[in-house]
Amino acid sequence: MRAIRRLADRLIGLSALIGGVCLLGLTGVILVDVVGRAMGAPLFGSQDLITMGMALLVFGGMALCDRQGGHIAVDLLEPRLPPALNRAIDIGSALLGAAIFLLIAYTVHESAKLSQMLNMSTNLLRLPRAWVQWGLAGLSVVAALGMLLRAVELTVTGRDVRKAP
Repeated sequence: MRAIRRLADRLIGLSALIGGVCLLGLTGVILVDVVGRAMGAPLFGSQDLITMGMALLVFGGMALCDRQGGHIAVDLLEPRLPPALNRAIDIGSALLGAAIFLLIAYTVHESAKLSQMLNMSTNLLRLPRAWVQWGLAGLSVVAALGMLLRAVELTVTGRDVRKAP
């Protein structure tokens, strides 16, 4: 189980690195665009780059957010419920999250196949949309696998990776 967790953490780290690189790139694009607008010459195609980069940024950080317990949680009933029920709710929510992200991955992958077949691209720069959609599908799968592994760890060992050091 430890080797699987190490591999998952590396995939999650890679996913977060992709999101971080997108954040740095988007910061540069926005900076150049704003300065260019002030001088009367905005960056051509910045909207295309920002739209594609923001999607990768959000999905790139999703697995890390789940790994660190960063998703919104309402714990009004947690102190009043027995630990076994709280654990069952955590397992159920992890499985539901994994199912949702697998559905997102499937849908985006199907959309990427359609984009490739129709040769769809961005409006200004004519960048192919399918590549970004495949990236989103891959990042969604990483998030789903992380959630699925969390559910398995909670079920088998009772260890919640979000609360562990």
